[in-house]
Amino acid sequence: MKKDKKKVIGEELSDDRLKMLLTLQPPKGESRDHHILLRAYRHLRSDDFARFVPFFLEAGFDLSATDDSGSTLKAIISKHSNAQPYLEVLNQASAA
Repeated sequence: MKKDKKKVIGEELSDDRLKMLLTLQPPKGESRDHHILLRAYRHLRSDDFARFVPFFLEAGFDLSATDDSGSTLKAIISKHSNAQPYLEVLNQASAA
């Protein structure tokens, strides 16, 4: 990081900024739905992820989308030690 760049932690994200994730395009051959969801998981705090998922669903994307090996985001992150809040969001959204 350049010395003139300040690292921002905990920046409040607007709904419009969260919705920008919906415009992401995956590498050729990858599921767009899975790519967007994985990027959201990797880059958003759990509370922002909880705000993002309804936008994802409203846009017609699929929470059950899989990667190249057939794994859903839930299957991938279930092995991560800090994923519990994200899994709860996914489970609640799937049940709705």
